[in-house]
Amino acid sequence: MAKSLVIVESPAKARTIGKFLGRSYQVKASMGHVRDLPKSQFGVDVENNFEPHYITIRGKGKVLQELREAAKKAETVYLATDPDREGEAISWHLMTALGLDEERVRRIVFHEVTAEAVRNAVKNPRGIDQRLVDAQQARRVLDRVVGYQLSPLLWNKVRRGLSAGRVQSVAVRLICDRQDEIDAFEPEEYWTVDVTFRPVPVNGQTEPAPEGEAGQDRPPAVFVARVERRDGKKLELANEAEAQRVVEELAGLEARVASVEEKERRRSPYAPYTTSTLQQDASHRLRFSASKTMRLAQELYEGLPLGPEGHMGLITYMRTDSTHIAAQAQAEARAFIEETYGPEFRPARPPQYKNRKGAQAAHEAIRPTSVYRTPEKVAPYLSRDQLRLYRLIWERFVASQMSPARYQTMSVRVAAGPYELRATGSRLVFPGFLQVYRADETETSKMLPPLVEGQLLEQLERKPEQHFTQPPPAYTEASLVKALEELGIGRPSTYAPILETIQKRGYVELVDRKFRPTELGRVVVDLLKEYFPNIVDVEFTARMEVALDEVEEGKQDWVSLVRKFYDPFQEQLRHAEATAERVKVADEETDEVCDKCGRKMVIKHGRYGRFLACSGFPECRNTRPLLEKIGVDCPECGHPLVKRRSRRGKTFYGCSNYPDCRFVMWQKPVPARCPKCGSLLVEAQGGRGRKAEWVCPTKGCGHRQPAADPKEAEAIQAQA
Repeated sequence: MAKSLVIVESPAKARTIGKFLGRSYQVKASMGHVRDLPKSQFGVDVENNFEPHYITIRGKGKVLQELREAAKKAETVYLATDPDREGEAISWHLMTALGLDEERVRRIVFHEVTAEAVRNAVKNPRGIDQRLVDAQQARRVLDRVVGYQLSPLLWNKVRRGLSAGRVQSVAVRLICDRQDEIDAFEPEEYWTVDVTFRPVPVNGQTEPAPEGEAGQDRPPAVFVARVERRDGKKLELANEAEAQRVVEELAGLEARVASVEEKERRRSPYAPYTTSTLQQDASHRLRFSASKTMRLAQELYEGLPLGPEGHMGLITYMRTDSTHIAAQAQAEARAFIEETYGPEFRPARPPQYKNRKGAQAAHEAIRPTSVYRTPEKVAPYLSRDQLRLYRLIWERFVASQMSPARYQTMSVRVAAGPYELRATGSRLVFPGFLQVYRADETETSKMLPPLVEGQLLEQLERKPEQHFTQPPPAYTEASLVKALEELGIGRPSTYAPILETIQKRGYVELVDRKFRPTELGRVVVDLLKEYFPNIVDVEFTARMEVALDEVEEGKQDWVSLVRKFYDPFQEQLRHAEATAERVKVADEETDEVCDKCGRKMVIKHGRYGRFLACSGFPECRNTRPLLEKIGVDCPECGHPLVKRRSRRGKTFYGCSNYPDCRFVMWQKPVPARCPKCGSLLVEAQGGRGRKAEWVCPTKGCGHRQPAADPKEAEAIQAQA
């Protein structure tokens, strides 16, 4: 009897599934997509209902030939590509490219690469879902129309080699708009006044802990309250004189407790991860880029060798916007929680989390395939970064199925003449899910001393403090992904490619992990806003994503959707070609001096990225690589250290005097020396909620110190 053929995308997935299905099945990999639109042609027949002209991707001919030979010998062909639109399209392309009859083809879908899930999928096959294929085709055709027809306009009006994307352009606009807000922001001064009180004891009160010895069970002897109102109205202090007046008036006033409110507060656990929240948390806590997070998650999903257990997928499918959890997985988690942490940590009912509007309810959240595969058990078989990401997913999922944390809270109002002050405190009485997962590492209980209404308070200190309003924060990878999801732009599979693409095109750059638009990015966005307002309009792009979802659900025809976009777009394109003037992007001047003619060097953009060129071009054609200085000198020769990239794309730091000096470091050096051994200290980021440190990289030294702020670092460098 002929073997059944199972086709998946990757060799890793093929190896894992092959172990589950046995000798009756041959499992082969397509190595990803096998067909696509041609790179050198438009590839879309507009007059024939936007029919795409697909060709075999270069290098995939041999793969397809091997799959054809295997398919000829098989009675049934199972297409086991990923369970989303893109995966469905790959299966459809495989069926077409291999010339397979629909009667022989079975589409199987599973959300985790485990023996049970794969075998159940084989028992419950279906046909190709043409609605999913059409939705993916519509997305591909729309992107081709925008990219292929808008890019030549940018070449003519701005600079050769530029390109524009349907979704990426909106992301660049968000970054530009946020930077405009930051640049236009004018900080406003304001002041606050805090008062430190010591309660005057009354009969029957618990003796508070001595100052500095308060703990989880012993209340402090003093507490701090902030002045909030004067004569019943909210107090706003605009300058130091106003704050000082409040301090002086308070000095002569008697203060008493006006009210005490105590209650229990429950803090619910976070939902299990979706693609968006995983990328955000991995950025905050692990400092992973979105692309790195998805690469590692793919490896965990497709399966890894786990010693005696063999190849096994460790997490469910990682491209999802659903928080749904399968009943079987919830039952296993509840049993594990009770066994490991105790019955009080398991809630009476399994928690249910609400999906955002438009989420695919049929999908699951990202979770471990078995909660009993703890990070400690799989640690010997994973790389350091694989383990860090797996631990994050495992802890978040387990915590999501646990009981809420409970706090005892106290809110106190203090009356002092016309002034009203407020203080709040809380004490953790039951950790619940916090036993496993804390989003904020610095979160601690803040207790108040026992107080009763009418109790007299002694003023120990009155502290005025100056503040300034802050501009909106620049986008980071995490906050941009969050914004894209909240605005309905893109889908789980597109977040990481969007961030990667806008950086590769030179429209934005990451500076200290924050996005900043380049001059080129601003010029392109301004041009698009003027002549193609829909392309960079947030609401229009979000509505288009909803329309693509409707194609997937069978509520809308994909050809009609593309036509509605195409016709107005052509009008805008013709208008821009006729009326838009050429825009010159100003070169960024540097302090570097040309070693041939003495003029200033400027930053230019080429096919392989940014480089330095003489501002005297074309008279002087001198160029050299652009080296990003980090403000630290080489400890061996004194030349500036610069940021570099290895052949594999990994960042390292080396001497600008290379090859004469070959000093290199993988960790980012800082302008300070170790007081113990004299080595350059390096950055050690603490992750979310923890302060960064400077540490000594010398083995066995172990010196650590708090990181200096930027101004202090500059002073240290100047002294050095």
